[in-house]
Amino acid sequence: MKFFVTLLALTASAFAKPNILFICVDDLRPELKSFGADYIHSPHIDALAERGRAFTRHYVQAPTCGASRYALLTGTYGPAGNGALFQRSKNIKHPSLPGYLRENGYTTVSVGKVSHHPGGRGGPEWNDAAQPEMPNSWDRHLLPSEKWQHPRGWMHGLANGEIRKNAKDMDLFQAFDGPDESYPDGPAVNETLKQIAQLAADKKPFFLATGILRPHLPFGAPAKYLEHYKDAKLPPIPHPEKPEGKTTWHGSGEFMKYNRWGKDPRKDREFATEVRRHYAACVTYADAQVGKIIAQLTKLGLAENTLIVLWGDHGWHLGEHAIWGKHALFEESLRSPLIVVAPQVKQNGTSTKSIVQSIDIFPTLCDLVGLKKPDFLDGTSLLPQLKDPAAQSPGHAISYANRARTIRTATHRLIKHSNGHLELYDHTTPAGETKNLAQKNSGLAKELASKLATK
Repeated sequence: MKFFVTLLALTASAFAKPNILFICVDDLRPELKSFGADYIHSPHIDALAERGRAFTRHYVQAPTCGASRYALLTGTYGPAGNGALFQRSKNIKHPSLPGYLRENGYTTVSVGKVSHHPGGRGGPEWNDAAQPEMPNSWDRHLLPSEKWQHPRGWMHGLANGEIRKNAKDMDLFQAFDGPDESYPDGPAVNETLKQIAQLAADKKPFFLATGILRPHLPFGAPAKYLEHYKDAKLPPIPHPEKPEGKTTWHGSGEFMKYNRWGKDPRKDREFATEVRRHYAACVTYADAQVGKIIAQLTKLGLAENTLIVLWGDHGWHLGEHAIWGKHALFEESLRSPLIVVAPQVKQNGTSTKSIVQSIDIFPTLCDLVGLKKPDFLDGTSLLPQLKDPAAQSPGHAISYANRARTIRTATHRLIKHSNGHLELYDHTTPAGETKNLAQKNSGLAKELASKLATK
């Protein structure tokens, strides 16, 4: 009888749906040790890459938080702009990723910044429960604002409760000598740890999404994380000049509105280096939060039956093309880290160079947990690349901003502006995205533009 009960328990465990831990990190460049950047201290994210598959050519759908998260959370191309999810909430045609998992027996919980507004609510301070950003998606959608007063304050907070009122009065970067809880991610990650414990006790499969704010502006992190970069030798900024001709270049307005002590990194090399060091410190702070979350998962015995996805919501320019920020359709704004840890991964620790995009994550998770893929999805499952890092993907990624769209292939990027102007860049040459070849190679430009027209 005892043998029969044990066999029954093992059989039930074998058919139990796996949990899903989804970690999104704001403004994270693919500049980590596991992605080839030697000077970045990111041991916990690198450990995930060793356990699973790193996608080194993953592209987001939009170089801004709201629209990028819309694409990820719906598995579809969508409108540009940070209000994309609120637009959807007024005209829901299909369930979101968490909504679909919820319909299929998962407990869904969000902590921190997962949709555009931390906590997923609207209103002046982003805390009006009557204005949900993603209806019918979450069993719990949480944001412990604590000393930062409300989600809007948390979103742009510095140490010990300082919130942004006028950005010009808030320092661009800061390193406060205090614990992780001195900055907004500290209490949010502590809440994530509590939620993992609660979900473990519930005995139902869960989808836990947790959003880490840093390295989002302003670049504030505990001083201990800056210590890693005091003597670090940073590589030169590639292609630091403002591009010629019509492009999606911009004047880095989000960055420039903070207090910069009268300095401009486009003109001051030492200040540019200091900005990059503080950004790197924020990355290491974010990495430490990832470590806490994974440790809790392991401590509670959940690691073996939990899929893990780590995703950066877009890239960030640190001086490339004379941009300090996101919002452009260049490579630096659109390429971000993606790591998947799952039993289906073969050759763990080997990265893949296949071109993939954020809308591929929804169908991938369906495959990994054994759910039918909805027919409204625009993406393609990454299961082949998880089984074989050399497997080919459809071969292109499409992204968009308000006034232009772009397609990235293994060798080229084409950007098409709303007025028809084309930019074509060859990534097989050292010039990369600095020399527009649209006129010289008009045949390829037109071919890629036609692919954009069908999406």
